[in-house]
Amino acid sequence: MWKTQHGDGAAFERVADAPSDNFVYRALPRRLWPYAQLARWDRPIGWQLLLWPCWWSAALAPQAVSPSAMATGLPNPWHLLLFLVGAIAMRGAGCTWNDLVDRGIDAKVARTRSRPLPSGRVSPRAAKTFLVIQALVGFLVLIQFNLFAVLLGIASLGVVAVYPFLKRVTDWPQLGLGLAFSWGALMGWAAYWGALSPAALLLYAGSILWTVGYDTIYAHQDKEDDALVGVRSTARLFGARTKEALGLLYLGAVVCFALACWMTGSDARSGVNWPAYAGLLIGAGQMAWQIRQLDIDDPDQCLRLFKSNGRFGWILFFGFLFSALWSLALPLPPA
Repeated sequence: MWKTQHGDGAAFERVADAPSDNFVYRALPRRLWPYAQLARWDRPIGWQLLLWPCWWSAALAPQAVSPSAMATGLPNPWHLLLFLVGAIAMRGAGCTWNDLVDRGIDAKVARTRSRPLPSGRVSPRAAKTFLVIQALVGFLVLIQFNLFAVLLGIASLGVVAVYPFLKRVTDWPQLGLGLAFSWGALMGWAAYWGALSPAALLLYAGSILWTVGYDTIYAHQDKEDDALVGVRSTARLFGARTKEALGLLYLGAVVCFALACWMTGSDARSGVNWPAYAGLLIGAGQMAWQIRQLDIDDPDQCLRLFKSNGRFGWILFFGFLFSALWSLALPLPPA
């Protein structure tokens, strides 16, 4: 069992690949620590990566119309808050479900055998109850949106339910994660418009390619243990050609994002403006940096590069946000 020292000197059990100084250990009673670990509250990068497609879509959707008194082109702050809460709740629920399905495999992998379920600190029954509670929080968030968005959100559960089983039957479980983690690219658009458009679908496609890329980097941490227990992944599939594969995946993502921007509109006050494309260019540079730095045989570096995708999320979001602000600064066309 993994142990370390908390700030007050008290020893506590933790998972091997999670930080021991996260705020959840200071904010929560000790009896709740295993549940925080089960939901990955001590590893916020997961819910952040789930959140970004939601926020990108919420920021891009209003720019498909000209700013007016009813539509400023800026994202709805209430929607951003709902997506934040929903991402934390549903990422936790997804991790709990994943750990329930994979507890046998996790017990055989060095990085995961100290997680709450395989280590016995949380029982399967308690984990199922915790899963239901988190799912209910997500559902309460979902029903704040329009009916189309509610139905679309419910449809995502099928992808989430299937994902943990993919690593047993395909070399592309990262694609399943991409389908699930990128769903927010559809939700942000649906929440604003009550419908989808080609731009939303392109944003979704780009998010999927981005997710497959960053999760391939993440999966290289476990490739040796995965080979021993028969877990499949794109990390094992790509192997020594991972950098080339990432180049294609990230290039495809950038192209899809650029097309999504272009399809929101074509004139200065309807559609995105140059800050969105500038942000995308900077983001492409960040992706290229990941590929250049990557050493697939260095697990610690793989984890750092994986986490760096949180910065890519901020870059793209601010590009979309500044695009909307630029539109507002432009003079109105003559009547």
